[in-house]
Amino acid sequence: MLLGIDLGGTKIEGVVLKSKENPNEIIRHRINTEEEKGYSQVINNIKSLVNHIENKINYRFKRLGIGTPGTIDPETGLLKNSNSQCLNDMPIQKDLAKTLDKIIFIQNDANCFALAETLLGSVKDQYPDAKNVFGIIMGTGVGGGVIIDGKTVYGSQGIGGEWGHTIVTDNGEKCYCGKRGCVESVISGRALQIYYNKISGKKLTFEEIYAKKDIDNHAKETFERLITYFGKGLSNVVNIIDPDVIVLGGGLSNIDELYDEGYDELKKYVFNPTFKTPVLRPKLGDSAGVYGAALL
Repeated sequence: MLLGIDLGGTKIEGVVLKSKENPNEIIRHRINTEEEKGYSQVINNIKSLVNHIENKINYRFKRLGIGTPGTIDPETGLLKNSNSQCLNDMPIQKDLAKTLDKIIFIQNDANCFALAETLLGSVKDQYPDAKNVFGIIMGTGVGGGVIIDGKTVYGSQGIGGEWGHTIVTDNGEKCYCGKRGCVESVISGRALQIYYNKISGKKLTFEEIYAKKDIDNHAKETFERLITYFGKGLSNVVNIIDPDVIVLGGGLSNIDELYDEGYDELKKYVFNPTFKTPVLRPKLGDSAGVYGAALL
């Protein structure tokens, strides 16, 4: 059996799968993260979740995989680049190994998404022979993961696939990473809401902005910004790793226009006279992150 934990800013979710070959879900449980109470509380909550799952199925795991915002720095062993601020600069892998008495595998949540969709989801169903897959999360933030021959590309600094922090404009809002003009600070759901508010003076959710794009010029401009910079940003990835398949995830992956207008915009900037790489919708939905963690 495989145990995976998806550590989010609001919820911590755990799942047990029967095996990689037979990924039937045996149990799933979710609790609050309570990150506002600090790092120690998060560690204790993960322990409580694991204990609950193990007691329910009467089985003790020797290892588990965890998907988290951010990544472990290979040099220091500390978590970095997390938008859950209480986790940054903390030895979470070491602390969990000691607290749970288990071998702990931790990777970025976007890597977990990409791995799950490759091995269990849309890529497996539609392009099972794909060797090089790029998985994208577009929602409140923007992340990505590279899968080569069924394995995540972690990178020498632990930042493989982080297209959300490539620079696409000099005029973007300042990103939480400290830079300006990152993909995340331009086309994440949060960034698009900020942009709409800046040009219209109104505060709307992205869902509300999207619904008004045919009747509100400011909403139309915000939507066009998404399409334009989706194409520009993703073309940088395509020109570097030339994936066999791209799979989208996160809340913004439900936007139909990304798969036609966005795709056409992407084609403009790819360094090739033709572009036929498929861009897929996700299959696993919210389960992708925790399933991918179990597969680590």
